[in-house]
Amino acid sequence: MAYRGGIRGGQPNGGFDGSYLERHNDELVDGLSSKVAALKKVTIAIGEDVREQNRLLNDMDSEFDSSKGLLQSTMKRLGIVARSGGKNMICYLILFCLFVFFVIYCLSR
Repeated sequence: MAYRGGIRGGQPNGGFDGSYLERHNDELVDGLSSKVAALKKVTIAIGEDVREQNRLLNDMDSEFDSSKGLLQSTMKRLGIVARSGGKNMICYLILFCLFVFFVIYCLSR
C-alpha cells in the first residue's frame, strides 16, 4: 500500500504549513528561471560564435578559391615555358629557385 501523506498531529502533509510549501516552490521556480536565463545567454553566445565562424569559413573558402586560380594560372604558364623553352629554360628556373632560397636562408640567419 502506498503512503499518501496522511494526517499527522491533526495537520495535513505531515505538519507542514501550506505557505511554507508555496514559498519553497517559489524559491525553486526562481532558481529554475535563473538557470533558464543563464542557459539562454549561453545558447545566444554559441549562436553568435557559430555565425562568426561561418563567416570566417566563407572568407577562407573565397581566399582558397582565389589562390587556387592563381596557382592554376601559374602552372599553365610554367607548362608553356617548359614546352617552348626546352631543357635550358627549366634549368634556369631551377637555378633561380635555388638562388632565391639561398638569399632567404642568408637573410634569416
